[in-house]
Amino acid sequence: MRLTLKFTCLLSLFVLLPSLYSSLDTFTSSRATYYGSPDGLGTPSGACGFGEYGRKINSGNVGAVAKLYRNGIGCGACYQVRCTQPQLCTKDGVKILVTDHGQGDNTDFILSSHGFKELARPTMTTELMALGVVDIEYRRVSCKYPGHNLTLKVDENSKFPDYLAIIILYQGGQKDITAIQLWQDNVKEWRAMRRAYGGVWDMANPPEGALNLRFLASGKWVQLKNVIPSDWKAGMAYDSHFQLL
Repeated sequence: MRLTLKFTCLLSLFVLLPSLYSSLDTFTSSRATYYGSPDGLGTPSGACGFGEYGRKINSGNVGAVAKLYRNGIGCGACYQVRCTQPQLCTKDGVKILVTDHGQGDNTDFILSSHGFKELARPTMTTELMALGVVDIEYRRVSCKYPGHNLTLKVDENSKFPDYLAIIILYQGGQKDITAIQLWQDNVKEWRAMRRAYGGVWDMANPPEGALNLRFLASGKWVQLKNVIPSDWKAGMAYDSHFQLL
């Protein structure tokens, strides 16, 4: 009797496993459009605060999102986007990096025109662009940056030593960063940075010396020691020698 019960449980598990994997691989239906720019790439003035990085990163396959923006938490996330008209579009679509916030005509994505063109079959680009808006499906996928570690850029508006704002670039994987803290050595405690907007975090009167930083990624703290030098400068980017997976 016990042997039969164990066999039944194992059989049920094997039947259930495909559905579990399928649920993790599910696409969500939506719509996408595109915005125009002279070179077809992204915009350096996107709501995530990525600047020039937000224009060229991922070969310019970037875009603005509506509900997926999540008050800036969604900045830097990657999505596989594919249109649902097989006569016009490829099966795999395009991987899009979120660099901006926006919505229009009941769309979840406003892609760079370069990214929108990547949806199309090689001979169907003109037809797809003429539609302007297309039905799509999307899913979250890992961001991958071969040759790049997670990088901390000191925002150009920072003023040494009184005001520090940072932006996280080349964030790999699928984890959301929801909090950032700096270690204050003289009081032996972590101080929280504020999400100023989008992907920009700031702090008035930051700690002196080389900065130890930790961030909360999908519920787990990751600590980076001496990741920003004591003589940090606005506009400079500092390699963390670490990457999220």
